[in-house]
Amino acid sequence: MTKLSVNINKIATLRNARGGNVPDLLKVAADIQKFGGQGITIHPRPDERHIRYKDARDLKSIVYTEYNIEGNPEKSFVDLVLEVKPTQVTLVPDAVDAITSNAGWDTIKHTGFLTEIVQEFQRNGIRTSIFVDPVPAMIEGAKKIGTDRIELYTEAYAHQYGLGNKSGIDPYVKSAILANELGLGINAGHDLSLDNIQFFNQNIPGLLEVSIGHALIAESLYLGLENVVNMYLQKLK
Repeated sequence: MTKLSVNINKIATLRNARGGNVPDLLKVAADIQKFGGQGITIHPRPDERHIRYKDARDLKSIVYTEYNIEGNPEKSFVDLVLEVKPTQVTLVPDAVDAITSNAGWDTIKHTGFLTEIVQEFQRNGIRTSIFVDPVPAMIEGAKKIGTDRIELYTEAYAHQYGLGNKSGIDPYVKSAILANELGLGINAGHDLSLDNIQFFNQNIPGLLEVSIGHALIAESLYLGLENVVNMYLQKLK
């Protein structure tokens, strides 16, 4: 069964919009796990506009499933991850001013840099994942870097699926087959939702984990958080 890791950035955004501690980020993380969620994902950014570095530290004692921290591996992020020691770190090449992640790594251009970062995290017992587009050369590059997993950037799939074009999954299937052949674990995330997650899960061989935040939290406003988490789990079986 594919694991569901819930990204709680949007909970932090809502909290920060008003100040104070409502909604309580730590309680939400605890409840998501109680409802059956198999992991918690956060993506702190340098301006701390949603998840704060303090949140990353505080969540360490709350997350007993899988703790995944995403981000661009600049020095402050690397130092934070090495301090917190989550289950997994996902390296994402987002710019400082990016609203959300919008591209995978060029694993050929950045081989040296990423290899050094990956090795440092692995020496500290942290599983590594590299955010990539569904492009064979980028996946082969990730293998050379030595990462444990890749995370397939699924915005293009979600867009095509929404247009009724199910063939938009084809590059992802090919990428997953290649990753499996290379011995890389496969994660996926970005714009996955209740509408498109089941088809994706059914067609991607070896899919280990999906990280879902924006859609899940938005859907939860209508359906309730416990219901949505369990609806995802049913679709991922």
